[in-house]
Amino acid sequence: MSLASDLLMVDPAELVPGDVFERMVALRRDLHENPELSGEETRTARRIADELSELGVEARSEVGGTGVVLDIPGKSDGPRVALRADTDALPVHEETGLEFSSKRDGVMHACGHDGHTSLLFGAAMLLTNGEPPPLPVRLLWQPAEERGAGAKAMIADGVLDGVGMIFGGHLDRHYPPGVLAISDGPVNASSDKFTIDIHGQSGHGARPHEAVDAVVVGSLLVTAIQTVVSREVDPAHPSVLSIGSFHAGSAPNVIAGTARLEGTIRTQEVDVRDHLRQAIIRISKSIGQLHGAEVDVEITGGTPPVVNLPEPTRLAREAAEQVLGPEAIVPLHTANMGGEDFSYYLEHVPGSYIRFGGQVKGREGFPAHSSRFDFDERALAVGARWLARVAHLAGEHLSRVESPGT
Repeated sequence: MSLASDLLMVDPAELVPGDVFERMVALRRDLHENPELSGEETRTARRIADELSELGVEARSEVGGTGVVLDIPGKSDGPRVALRADTDALPVHEETGLEFSSKRDGVMHACGHDGHTSLLFGAAMLLTNGEPPPLPVRLLWQPAEERGAGAKAMIADGVLDGVGMIFGGHLDRHYPPGVLAISDGPVNASSDKFTIDIHGQSGHGARPHEAVDAVVVGSLLVTAIQTVVSREVDPAHPSVLSIGSFHAGSAPNVIAGTARLEGTIRTQEVDVRDHLRQAIIRISKSIGQLHGAEVDVEITGGTPPVVNLPEPTRLAREAAEQVLGPEAIVPLHTANMGGEDFSYYLEHVPGSYIRFGGQVKGREGFPAHSSRFDFDERALAVGARWLARVAHLAGEHLSRVESPGT
């Protein structure tokens, strides 16, 4: 990127007070040392609530399981602006070599959620100590994003009641600190899972004519399913079908009678999502019939695509311009095929989900969910300031919508 060298020098002191940045970094490092898996974020929730209590504000805990919610009053009553961060870690053994590496073997903040939690805390400090926002602001520290279950549980506990808009973001190693990637339309893919169980007939490896080989049927399925995206989907619509596991057989001289394939479906279009689901069923049944095997397909619906609406995204860009300048804003480089349960919030209220540049020089090749993933902590200052600013702008916008004559 042509602007990377300039924006890598972003100074946190120009965006947030020094004590705010120091507390964000301290919280991030503490959480990084003590990661918790989806649904187990009890210590994390307690740390968030304790930090907020030190600010003189009391949060609600045990929302949606282990979620934390803070309501900040506005100058006027009206629709709330919601800001969301996720808090869970991953079952990954850390290999970063950081001095604050995970103390829990096999558990790591390998996706930046420790940073998301901390930068939302920074936004809380800015919103509670600065000029009150125009309308109330609700801060959501959501658990279990990696399982795709946390957002739905939070919604079921009423976190969107009275909310007019919602905003969030994700740290991204593709962009340097000081860069915000903002686009409207689809920005994350849907995330479905499928399982294919093949029931053939086992037999002796020397007498294949007496068996129905589940390995052969499974192999044909792997090959055929890979042609669906390349031959049945418009190339302009990003889509992925991946088979991640193939289990069959017990001995080299025994023809396997059963096999199981498991995979994922990713797409950014609802119609394409439906087509891919039906194609997997169609192909599986046809190949099974061709070879005399019984094939069962189970598709488990996951998160919908994240689709940013134009008006909230305009406000997201305006906030970024005011915080960093227009040169700091870039569109997403490529379609992001990862899933994100922020999509469930967007099924209920308009909102926008952006990317915070957090690239660390020398670690560009380590993606999210990698055992060596890390981010530049200067991104915390950027994210906190942007969240606080977009809360003000969205509040002003919602006030005008509510009272168009004023």
